[in-house]
Amino acid sequence: MDLPNLLPHVNASLNATAMILLGYARVMIAQRQIDKHRRAMIAALAVSGLFLVTYITYHHIAPIFVFRGYGWIRPVYYALLVSHVVLAALAIPMILVTAVLGMRRRDSRHRAIARWTWPVWMYVSVSGVVVYLLLYQIYR
Repeated sequence: MDLPNLLPHVNASLNATAMILLGYARVMIAQRQIDKHRRAMIAALAVSGLFLVTYITYHHIAPIFVFRGYGWIRPVYYALLVSHVVLAALAIPMILVTAVLGMRRRDSRHRAIARWTWPVWMYVSVSGVVVYLLLYQIYR
């Protein structure tokens, strides 16, 4: 399999991994296990960073893939895709600020922004997997 055909699968796997890490990190912080939370969030940050590199690489080397679904699923797909892309762009600075605040142990400010960052990041990860399934698995 060549790189343009492989990268969508890699990207979906990275999104799914980030989703799992974010869920685990949320459970860990709810249980006040700060060290495990921190490690999971650092891993999620690394996985999402790697995703960004492979995503940009894919869109640089691959042709545009047209969604092949028809009927009611077409506007649903495009609404999901637009919300995914817009929130992904907004999530990047939110994630970085939240991470820096957490690393510096500015706990109250970290918690305040993390309440917004975590659901946005989780939505982007989940919706990325759903977009992949619709585009490359269900409506190929």
